[in-house]
Amino acid sequence: MEVKKVDHIGIAVKSLDEALPFYTDTLGLSCVGIETVESEQVRVAFLKVGDVKIELLEPLSEHSPIASFIEKRGEGIHHVALGVDDIELRIQELKNNGVRMIHEQPKRGAGGARIAFMHPKSAHGVLYELCERGGGQ
Repeated sequence: MEVKKVDHIGIAVKSLDEALPFYTDTLGLSCVGIETVESEQVRVAFLKVGDVKIELLEPLSEHSPIASFIEKRGEGIHHVALGVDDIELRIQELKNNGVRMIHEQPKRGAGGARIAFMHPKSAHGVLYELCERGGGQ
């Protein structure tokens, strides 16, 4: 099973209202949607960059994983999401190859995607997200 593409790059920000003008006005990117993902305690803005999106992640509370990330590391790149067709199969293949998963079963993420994160200790310090959209890529 192969990775189809980089689906998006997640960037942790303290405030969407403060960060968005840099991306839209300064960089000239189009904001294609904003939504709240209660299960992850984040408000998310999607910006289109060719076939890839930038996903800005604003914590909704101090208990959000994004709030913890910002507290420890500051604002910046949080994760890289890899597009896959069959997320369950991909999770199993990774586990069979010794990769530790944060989510061993897919869960709902922003934009209706099915997602699962690999533990960064299994990926040389990088937090990777598997992302399956609408019946695959």
